[in-house]
Amino acid sequence: MTPQPSPLSLPASYHDLPFTDIKLSHHPASSPEPTPIIILTLHRPGKHNAFTETMTLELESAFAHLSADPRVKCIIITGHGKIFCAGADLELGFPAHPGSPAEVANARDGGGRVSLAIHRCLKPTIAALNGSAVGVGITMTLPMSIRLAPRSAKIGFVFARRGLVMEAASSYFLPRLIGRSRTMHLVTTGAVYPAEHKLLEGLFSEVLDSPEEVMRRAVEIATEYVDNCSGVSWALMRDMVWRGPGSAEEAHLLDSRVIHDLFGSKDNEEGVRSFMEKRPVKFTGKLEEDAPAVYPWWTPVDVVPRAKGVLDDKAKL
Repeated sequence: MTPQPSPLSLPASYHDLPFTDIKLSHHPASSPEPTPIIILTLHRPGKHNAFTETMTLELESAFAHLSADPRVKCIIITGHGKIFCAGADLELGFPAHPGSPAEVANARDGGGRVSLAIHRCLKPTIAALNGSAVGVGITMTLPMSIRLAPRSAKIGFVFARRGLVMEAASSYFLPRLIGRSRTMHLVTTGAVYPAEHKLLEGLFSEVLDSPEEVMRRAVEIATEYVDNCSGVSWALMRDMVWRGPGSAEEAHLLDSRVIHDLFGSKDNEEGVRSFMEKRPVKFTGKLEEDAPAVYPWWTPVDVVPRAKGVLDDKAKL
């Protein structure tokens, strides 16, 4: 098993956490206690929810807590107002260029930190775009489980037009979602396209007529998952997709090991029993306690920066 971090102090409510660039709310919002579905909103009124270092820190913290909280089963991510996220806040400028070898080795892209926080989250994440998303505004959604968008949304991978490169681990996620050909077209032009454009096929599970329909559909999907699915099964399948082996034969061996260990598990027995008894299912399994012996089957990579001034000799780059 992967070493577990120190237990986080979980809040009595997510409504009133002292975040400034994001907001968390229960669903339904009237619930005083955390609910199985939590809605996370990028919240920078007047700034089109542009991405900041503060937002990086708050999103990292939020996903760490939501991942660890057994009361939470699914997370919906949306934006305040009419724009999901306009990309990095260019008015704030860019961080000073690091100088020493230790500073260079320990530099970590803020978008990538958020993407990895989402990628490591043990709960399904649904991107419910309320409007346009460019740059990190769209790349942060790539590791999410499901993406929904309104037809009016404009989507742009604009890095070449800013003298930058793909960030937020998007060079890993995007080709795997839509293919190398479409990826290279999008990043070559750096142009902005409507959400239903052919170049974006495969990026969004559904493109709907309005932001309101997007949120309604996101809640429907989240509710369907919460009411019917095992969190242990979902987390394992997510890792089988993204961290799986490189051949069909290796995948077969991995499938076999995982399934063998899940037969007779708490969630397996409950899933079969509830089906036979024709009643609602109630899964109680936890990945920390009920993961198969082969988990994790990949080699974890430590991306946490070293102490200030210490050269990072563990990361590969």
